Order: sequence, then C-alpha cells, then structure tokens
Amino acid sequence: MSESNSNSHLVAKSGFFAGLHPGMGLAAMGMIAAFVIFTALNVELANGLYKSVRGWIESWFSWYYIAVLIAGMFFCFGLMFSRFGKLRLGDDDSRPEFGNFSWFAMLFSAGIGVGILFFGVAEPIFYFDNSGAFGYPNNPHADMAGHLDMNMQRAQDAMRVTFFHWGFHGWALYVLVGLCLAYFGFRKKLPLTMRSTLYPILGERIYGPWGHAVDLLAVFGSVFGIATSLGLGSTQIATGLNVLFGLEVTLTLKIVLIVIVSVIATASTVSGVARGIRLISEWNIWLSVALLAAFVVIGPGKWLMGFYITSVGDYLWNFIPMGFWTATEEADIAWQGGWTIFYWGWWIAWAPLVGIFIARISYGRTIREFMVGVLCVPTAAVFFWLCIFGGTAIWQEMHMGAGPASDGGAGVIATVRNWELPAALYGTIGNLGATSWMGDLSWTAWPLSLLATLLLVSWFVTSADSGTLVITTMLSMGDENPPNKFRIIWGAGIGATAIVLLMSGGLNALQTALIATAFPISFLIIAMVWGLYKSLRDDPSAAPIQVRASGPEDTGITGDLPA
Repeated sequence: MSESNSNSHLVAKSGFFAGLHPGMGLAAMGMIAAFVIFTALNVELANGLYKSVRGWIESWFSWYYIAVLIAGMFFCFGLMFSRFGKLRLGDDDSRPEFGNFSWFAMLFSAGIGVGILFFGVAEPIFYFDNSGAFGYPNNPHADMAGHLDMNMQRAQDAMRVTFFHWGFHGWALYVLVGLCLAYFGFRKKLPLTMRSTLYPILGERIYGPWGHAVDLLAVFGSVFGIATSLGLGSTQIATGLNVLFGLEVTLTLKIVLIVIVSVIATASTVSGVARGIRLISEWNIWLSVALLAAFVVIGPGKWLMGFYITSVGDYLWNFIPMGFWTATEEADIAWQGGWTIFYWGWWIAWAPLVGIFIARISYGRTIREFMVGVLCVPTAAVFFWLCIFGGTAIWQEMHMGAGPASDGGAGVIATVRNWELPAALYGTIGNLGATSWMGDLSWTAWPLSLLATLLLVSWFVTSADSGTLVITTMLSMGDENPPNKFRIIWGAGIGATAIVLLMSGGLNALQTALIATAFPISFLIIAMVWGLYKSLRDDPSAAPIQVRASGPEDTGITGDLPA
C-alpha cells in the first residue's frame, strides 16, 4: 500500500477555494441546498417520501441492520484481543497527542453529547410504562417475561433495554469507523477521510469519482445530523429557559438559540482541537459530574447505586440474546422498528462524523488502547448517567403519590405519554428536592435546572464544533487543520440549515431522511472493515515473531511465539 498522500494536487492552491477541493466543496453545497429547498418548499411531500423509504428499509431490512450491529460488535471484541492490538495508530514510536482525560472528554462529547440529556429520563420511563399508549407495547422484552406491573422487575427491564440501545452494539460502530480512519490516516499516511479506508479495495481510485462519492455521503450525513440535533435540541434548551425564567417556547426563541450555539461552536472550531474543542469538552465532563453528584446526594443515592450495579449485570447477561432478537408479532415489529431499528440506523448514520473526529484525536494510541477506551469507558459512563437520571425518575414514579397503582405519582410518565420529551428531565429535577431524604430541598430545583440547561448548551456546542471540523477536514482532502474561512462558512451553513428546516416544519422529515441514509452507509462500513482486516493481515509489524531455538547445538527448529 502506498504510504504517501497523493491527493495534494486535488486541493486548490489559490483563489477562494484555496485549501479545499473545489469540486467537492461545490458539490456538497449544491447537494445540501437542493435537499433543504426541496424539503422546505413541500414538507408534507418530502416527509411522506422519506417515511416511505425508511418504512421500506425497516420492513425489509430490519434483520440486516441487526446483523450488521452484531457482526460489528463481535469483530471489535475479537480484534481487541488479537495480535493486532499492539499496533500503534501512527509510527511505531509515536505517542498520544492528548492525555487520557482530555481524550475521554472529547470522544464522549462527540460520541453521545446531548442525546443522553434528551433521552436520559424519557427513554427509561417509556419502557417502564405499561400503557401501550402509542399503539404498540412500551417494552416487549418486559411483557414477554411476564413483568406487566410497574414494579422493580419492570424497572430493571426498562433499564436493560435502555442500556441495550446505548451500549456495546452502537459504540462498536464508532470504534470500527474511527479505527479504520486512524489506521489508514496515521499509519499508512493517507488522507484523514472516509475514502482512505477503501484503499485496499480501490487503490489509487480513491482519488477519483468513487472516493468523492464516499466523502460526499459522509458530508451529507454529518451536516444533517448536526442540523437535526441543533433544531430538536433548541426545543429542550427553550424548555429549560421556560422553567427558569418563564420565557415562552416560541419559534423565535428557538432560532435565537440556534444562532447562539452556532456562533459559539464556530468560534470553538476556529480555535482548533487543542484549545476550544478540548476545553469545552472538559468543561462538559465537570458540569456533568456536578449534576450527577447532585442527583445522587439529594436523591435516593443508596437505591440508585444498587440499581446501577444490578442493571449493568443484567445487561451483560442479556445483551447478546437481545441483540439477536427479531420481532415476529405485528405489535412487537412496530416497537422494534420505532426503537431498536431506529437506534441502529441512527448509530450507523452518525458513525462517519463521530468516527473521523475520534480518529483525529487518537493519534499515537495502540489499537487495543483505542478499542478499550472508545468501546468500554464511554459505555460505562453512559450507563451510569442513564441509570442515575432514568432511575431517579422511575423511583419517583414508584414512591410519590399513590405510586404505580395510579400510573405513577411523579407526573413524568404523563409527560412522556404526551411526547413532551424535553420536559421530562425538568420534571424529574423539580421532584428531586421534594422527595429528598434530607428534607424539603425544593429550592434546589432552580439551580439544578440552570445547571442542566448550561450543560445542554455546552453539549450542543461540542457536537456542532466537532462536526464542523470533520466536514471541513473531508472537503480539504484530509487536512487536519482546514482553512478557518471554511470552518466559519460551514459552521454558519449548518446553523442556517437547521433554522430553515425548523421554520418550515421540516426537521422531522430531515430526521427520517437521515435514518434512511444509514442503509448505504452500512455497506460502506462493511467495505471499510474488510479493507482494515486485509491491511492488518499484511502489516509486517503485526506478524508473529519468528525465533530460532538455540543451545549447545543449533537444532534448526523454528517456531512462532504468540504475539
């Protein structure tokens, strides 16, 4: 394999597009503009079309998504403990660019970010509920086990399903994409773009139309993934401002919030990874620790710690059989399509964006260190977050008022049934002080709501700034420090995309379209993994060590030492 970056002639040396691939830049802008205009001008038509495509994929290829996630996860665990684990993502004498804390903070911020704030309470509560208010079971896994009452058994089932959707299966995709990019980018000296992962298959053709198509697909998914998060997340931030200051949740407020987040994120992107992105990511972690600590100290901390240990054990015992389950009953099929397949599509669609960013910050680490760090550490942290937030809401529903006999006494279940997901977090915070073992601490609701809202903003900033850096890196043919001019243009463009679709009511259509793009991306990921395995197998540094027996006489016997 060539170890020289032969793409320099594809990047403009002067003029407006200096530092960028002109054709890629124009094609990306045109493709995204066409999609936004089509969606915004006729939202109903666009939404119907995207839903039809997504429905067709879920109807015919649910088994395929399930198989892709299972295969990816098992490949990760196999590679982690293989002889290839000792290879460094860079030269053999390279060392990590960032310390462990900064590295974990940035990969966690880019990989999950605001999702666990948005769904951290709502999703466990949805699975704990037994009303079937949406036309299908809230939790078929609990129903099949006969756990129909809202008690501790159903609470455990709810947390297990939540862990399942946020656990090893999804993170394995980020690991695979990030590893492929880091390996070919840093060890084989190819551009840090999606096209480089196909070098073992396409060779020098990665610099032609096939390579352009692969990178444009990744840019498409990245732009709309960030725009969807900005648009939908502005609703939750606006809900927080309503709780804090009584501001009405209006379209104008959401637009202002998108503008503010976009400006901060663009400034962070311009400052670079080592400064803005790293510092805000570390700030996210400290704010998160403070909010989690408040939930544990003020809330039912002892119960939550036991619930966490039990839930993690339950997940580890069941995540493999759950991953193989394919629904056969009509109602269960609807649930699996709306939740599990939706999540699998979401993980796949986000994998290029997150994978490139994780690769960018992982130079110098060994493959084994990379895989353990990206697969296991964030998963454990996500599980703790989901258990503390979701577990607190479940505990409140079981202990406040008349408890589960009256469909919960905390009001969070009712909020989720009304699909007011952004309000579920603030409802739980509002109940926290009133149910504290230390007495009436209702006064804590306001400062904790403020902390949660600040955290929402900072998580959104890190998602947007890392995504903008990824997009400009791909369009500049792998330049890890793309021109600031284009970081600003694309940062503003993503914010504008979110605003246009929010104003036209097209965000849900965009979300549906994004999930549909997971289908072609999944084939790309399969090809990437095959290319990685092929290259690893031929890497001379990964070959078993040959030794010759020595002693008083040379016996001529040779053998392989295990790597």
